[in-house]
Amino acid sequence: MASSAEAKTSATRVTRRRAETRDRLLTAAYEAFSEEGFGRATVERVCERAGFTRGAFYSNFGSLDELFLAMWEQRSAAMLAEVRRTLDEIPVGTDDVRTSIERLERAVPVDEAWYRITAEFTTHALRNPELRRVMAAREEAIVNALMPTIVAGLARVGRTVPDPDALGQALVAVHDGTSVQVLMEPRSRVVRRRRTDLIYHVVLAYSTETEG
Repeated sequence: MASSAEAKTSATRVTRRRAETRDRLLTAAYEAFSEEGFGRATVERVCERAGFTRGAFYSNFGSLDELFLAMWEQRSAAMLAEVRRTLDEIPVGTDDVRTSIERLERAVPVDEAWYRITAEFTTHALRNPELRRVMAAREEAIVNALMPTIVAGLARVGRTVPDPDALGQALVAVHDGTSVQVLMEPRSRVVRRRRTDLIYHVVLAYSTETEG
């Protein structure tokens, strides 16, 4: 009979192997969705890219929809961590609002491949009421997780946010809308400067100078 230590080691190996399989499937799916399109990608194509069988796929994900949501969660967690790291590095009273926004933009870059994937999946979700609700709830959760960091970052530069939810929705709208413009004219400094200007004015509109 295996000892408890041996059983624990075996379980750890299984968990690590499962995590590695899951990561390889997520990477393969990202490539497939980006290059072929979400609507054209299949479980077979994802498995082929990852070097696994359909069994490996279905032991980790119930569908391509579920896989995309896992990918979204993974990328959102990485983005939140980078935003927190970036804004936490702002020394109190040193940056102005615009400089802080430029820091934030570097932490959340416009990624063409990811934009193509999310745009196609959003269109897909709009045709599925249940999936639409799931996406709306997840986006709300991401904004709720992000806003305390944004509010704290603005406090470091002397701004108070009366309604974080409203600012969060406005920032998402600006980011999504201006991302298209940046991707259409990736070499245009004017487009990027106007994007920063718009974010700056939105932040000013939804925040006030801290008293005292």
